Amino acid sequence: MATITELLRAEENGSISFGNYDLDTKTKLADFQFEGDTYKVKTFREITRLEKNGGVAYESVPGSAVHEYKETDRLITFSVEAPDDVQITVEVEPEKDYKVLIDDTNIGRIHSSISGKISFSIELNPGETARVQIVKP
Repeated sequence: MATITELLRAEENGSISFGNYDLDTKTKLADFQFEGDTYKVKTFREITRLEKNGGVAYESVPGSAVHEYKETDRLITFSVEAPDDVQITVEVEPEKDYKVLIDDTNIGRIHSSISGKISFSIELNPGETARVQIVKP
């Protein structure tokens, strides 16, 4: 896998891919329409942030490339690639428990904050990709 040179793109399978951690300066793409929602991405080496309809859907520190991000009523799934370990924050429903799997390994339940965010870290080596599944309650 590789960074997303167009910053944000729709995939044939109904998902989106976004992010480019190779950029030295913050680069933005706004007003991307996909399946009735409006997306905005800000990305570079230090951070990648995806906004959906004005709210933060995904954020990583440092920056990352996210492949096949898809959200359904029961699940958020994506693959993430970064040059090093990455801290990810995802917006979900407030004050609920979410089961998080990384490469099919259950890392446990994470309780979302009152503002509806969960955060977790993934250890990555350069070029590695991790598959993330967040199971909604």
